[in-house]
Amino acid sequence: MRNFSSSLVGAQPCQKCICLCLTVSTSPKAPKQQAKMAGDKSNNVMRDIHVDKLVINCCVGESGDKLTRAARVLEQLTGQKPVYSKARYTVRTFGIRRNEKISCHVTIRGELAQEILDRGLKVKEYELLRKNFSETGNFGFGIQEHIDLGIKYDPSTGIYGMDFFVVLKRPGARVARRKMQQSRVGHPHRLTKDDAINWFQTKFEGIVLDAPRN
Repeated sequence: MRNFSSSLVGAQPCQKCICLCLTVSTSPKAPKQQAKMAGDKSNNVMRDIHVDKLVINCCVGESGDKLTRAARVLEQLTGQKPVYSKARYTVRTFGIRRNEKISCHVTIRGELAQEILDRGLKVKEYELLRKNFSETGNFGFGIQEHIDLGIKYDPSTGIYGMDFFVVLKRPGARVARRKMQQSRVGHPHRLTKDDAINWFQTKFEGIVLDAPRN
């Protein structure tokens, strides 16, 4: 059998092989690798913003039958039983005593929160003020008449206004609230005022005003 190893010892490499090796080694990397190296966050699902909860509050300033009717309106709107809130201080000017029930609120999550939030923003014509947004990425607004949300008017109940408070979050925010191995949310992952405004303008095609219109 002929030995070819001895004949290759002094052989010179082919010029075409050298060019091919240089081409392969200097070829650009795949687009996915380039995007990953560049730190592209546009397609990162962990950066998506969602509605964590919607809190609707109705404050009547007194206990009794008026507060009971307001709670009935919230239950009719959300299908959930409201929780009563008590006054922290005594205000004699308004006739409010400490620990007196003066308001009621309900917390909504999931698809129902999205639906009721859309109905509330429709009443506002999808226009909010910049001061409605907080520095932590949440926002709120109020409506004057609950019948604008599609609830039928009942003369025995009357008309009540209510406040909407929306809490936004990103996936992974649970680490700050869980019982075991609790940790802080990193600063780049926290929501800001600009993040909430951009989310509102993108999702609802909303308008953010610097001052109320006359």
